[in-house]
Amino acid sequence: MNKIFYLSTCDTCKRILKEVQPNESIDLQDIKKLHITAAELDAIHEMVGGSYEDLMNKRARIYKLEGLKEQCLTEDNIRGWILKEYSMLKRPLAIIDGEVFTGNSKVTVADLKAKLSK
Repeated sequence: MNKIFYLSTCDTCKRILKEVQPNESIDLQDIKKLHITAAELDAIHEMVGGSYEDLMNKRARIYKLEGLKEQCLTEDNIRGWILKEYSMLKRPLAIIDGEVFTGNSKVTVADLKAKLSK
């Protein structure tokens, strides 16, 4: 699976997509229009070493509104939130040749750009 999950209304996602310039062989999925499926999330979960927390966007508005920081969330709780609320998925999230790149840190974006330029 070579895919990038992103949010079309997110300026950061737009900037990163423009910077990394994915070619036509990369499937782009706007998670607002087409939510991540349970099967996709579970597959990515395995690729990152079995942690849904690594895939959770802790900057999401709903994270703060629901007081999730103060709660003791289990992996099942986190999985449920990501599947329920598209904004809870850390993004952009790219899977390229079995390698996962998640988030918008400079290092992650540089690594993704390097991987896509090969």
